Amino acid sequence: MATVTEHYATHLAPVYLWMAGGFERALALGRADLESLKIDLLGCATAVDLGAGFGMHAIPLAQAGCSVTAIDTSAVLLHELSARAAGLPVRIVTTDVLDVEAHVHEPVPLVLCMGDTVTHLQNLEEVDRLFQAVSRCLAPMGRFVMTFRDYSNPAQGTARFIPVRSDADRILTCFLEEQGAHMVVHDILHERRQESWEMRVSAYRKLRLSPIVVVERLRAAGLDAVASPGPRGMVAVVATAGR
Repeated sequence: MATVTEHYATHLAPVYLWMAGGFERALALGRADLESLKIDLLGCATAVDLGAGFGMHAIPLAQAGCSVTAIDTSAVLLHELSARAAGLPVRIVTTDVLDVEAHVHEPVPLVLCMGDTVTHLQNLEEVDRLFQAVSRCLAPMGRFVMTFRDYSNPAQGTARFIPVRSDADRILTCFLEEQGAHMVVHDILHERRQESWEMRVSAYRKLRLSPIVVVERLRAAGLDAVASPGPRGMVAVVATAGR
């Protein structure tokens, strides 16, 4: 089974922008995410985007004048971000999100961790490390905003097969398999090759997290956290630093 980094490098990253519906649609969704979470685009001076990918959230922030540090392990996705963010105040860092403190040199008012990035961590010890690191990076009253999928009660039976996107030349289906503290995510990609179809499959583990556990661990890290329904079926958690 692939690691998260390997899975993205060899399987998912090359089709990720297509999977999101194209750049303009992804950017519109990212902007809508930020607005639904009451993030003031014009009032944000600096931010850190953990798991930034191709810039779904970093670019709308930067377009509004926010200086963004975009962190991800995927060179493919960050290369796309670099091209799309030309001329914008985006600093790109290719590293693990657990290394965030090494790349934040002054307290920031906003840290994002969107789109299921937090479930890419492999155990609760790593979750605690991330939350504590982010807590130390936040300015007084700064906010840590994340979205993720609640895998505490995973889908059963045929509901485990999730159609992600398809067109005339490509079909992506996700299959979820429960495995203890993790979900094994199988991404099944069919691509047309002239007159035939080629199938490629890769799998990796996501950590099963519930909103209750996330809120408890954020509070243990010194942050005041609240969970609520988030965009596109995800859970949103907003954690705030003290004064």
